[in-house]
Amino acid sequence: MSAMKELVEHMATSLVDEPDAVVVREIEGVSATIYELSVAPDDMGRVIGKQGRVANAMRTLLRVAAVKDGKRVTLEIV
Repeated sequence: MSAMKELVEHMATSLVDEPDAVVVREIEGVSATIYELSVAPDDMGRVIGKQGRVANAMRTLLRVAAVKDGKRVTLEIV
């Protein structure tokens, strides 16, 4: 498992009430890698946060970690 995928998984499992329902899919693209995060329906609000602040913070952390590796990443919450 890649370090980026582990980072997304760790961030999500520490936020939710049902950590077993957290699933992260890694999709390799030509110019960037997409990480799709899915959680239990009851935990969706926790992951997104008020006005998307938590989701944007997760995206920022992921982007910073990716820049160190010279990669481009996107986080999508499905």
